[in-house]
Amino acid sequence: MAKPKQPPGKNGFKYQERHGVIILCDNEKAQEALFNKLKAEGYKLRVVTV
Repeated sequence: MAKPKQPPGKNGFKYQERHGVIILCDNEKAQEALFNKLKAEGYKLRVVTV
């Protein structure tokens, strides 16, 4: 069942629910290889380094 749409907040912010998966990589090289593989498969990605 779809949730009813909420009006924007007082400051105009519209919350949009999003879902994601975090994959931990051993190093930057592994992160880049995995990013390129998933991107080629059509996934929408963001790189995060912490």
